Amino acid sequence: QVQLVQSGGGAVQAGGSLRLSCAASGRTFGMGWFRQAPGKEREFVAAISYSGSGTYYADSVKGRFTISRDNTKNMVYLQMNSLKSEDTAVYYCAAKMGGPSVRSADFDSWGQGTQVTVSS
Repeated sequence: QVQLVQSGGGAVQAGGSLRLSCAASGRTFGMGWFRQAPGKEREFVAAISYSGSGTYYADSVKGRFTISRDNTKNMVYLQMNSLKSEDTAVYYCAAKMGGPSVRSADFDSWGQGTQVTVSS
């Protein structure tokens, strides 16, 4: 398993932008971002293949969020634009062997989580 360390996040007004970063201790393959709001289950946000050519998004963030990666630095990013109050949650990056997935159970390693708060 690789170690994942997240950075970024914070508080922003609705319509604003934030970027989350996830640094891996080694090579990763399928990567994803998930989030968990208070009182709700963890949900899929975005995923990306090793090459970066395959990206997948939850319908709720499609067109507003962009997942990307830099394999030379073992980094994955989540650019979040046009943020809404319903995007408020703790965000987690995750890594897995093989291709990307939308299921949290498929991921082996998890970051520590970072809070994103969007005020309306």
